[in-house]
Amino acid sequence: MFLNPETSASHALRRLRTGLLAALTATVLAACSTTTAPGPVCQTEDEAPSTGTEPSVMASPQPTTSPLVAPASPATPITNQAVARMLAYAERVHLMSPTELSQEATRLDNGASPTEQMQRSLVLSQMLQLPELIRAQELLARVLANNSMEAQSLHALARLLAARYGEFRRLEDQLEKQTQQTREVQRKLDQTNERLEALKAIERSLTSHPPAPKSSPPAKRSNPSPAP
Repeated sequence: MFLNPETSASHALRRLRTGLLAALTATVLAACSTTTAPGPVCQTEDEAPSTGTEPSVMASPQPTTSPLVAPASPATPITNQAVARMLAYAERVHLMSPTELSQEATRLDNGASPTEQMQRSLVLSQMLQLPELIRAQELLARVLANNSMEAQSLHALARLLAARYGEFRRLEDQLEKQTQQTREVQRKLDQTNERLEALKAIERSLTSHPPAPKSSPPAKRSNPSPAP
């Protein structure tokens, strides 16, 4: 008895999808908890007080060194917000039915912005079909090739998704090979069962007809005794 290959593939892809959402959650939490720490502040002490032996000519005042503070990256909060919004969208997509996924993919079909492209990539990845997964990878490649600020805020997440989609592709290939092997084994078993059934039918046909009764040998004719 063999397991249904499609059921095994669905369970395996569901486990990978759960791992993907967990990884995305960890990425967002790490990004949100990262703050830009200010650099060391260089403070200059005032000149020592005069001791009476100071020359009459006053030295020119030294320029005051301004505190050195590491500039905060303006892209960090933008990136955090974009990733957080995309993660919230991914969670909504995860709960959609197949019909809702199809409708959402149609709605985003003509989207040209990096956000819409990544959203459509998430939708296609939930359909558990290899052609849709390939299209999802192509959409991520477009986002990564885009150098706009909107796209750059999603690049880290897009790279993570691309790696996960690659795992999906490898799993799909393995499942396809296993499915083909299972089908081949099942085909051979079916052929063997057909031959066995044919042999059983022949055996039944032979045993269903009783053998013909053997004919008794003809009785010997007795010669009449001669008259006295």
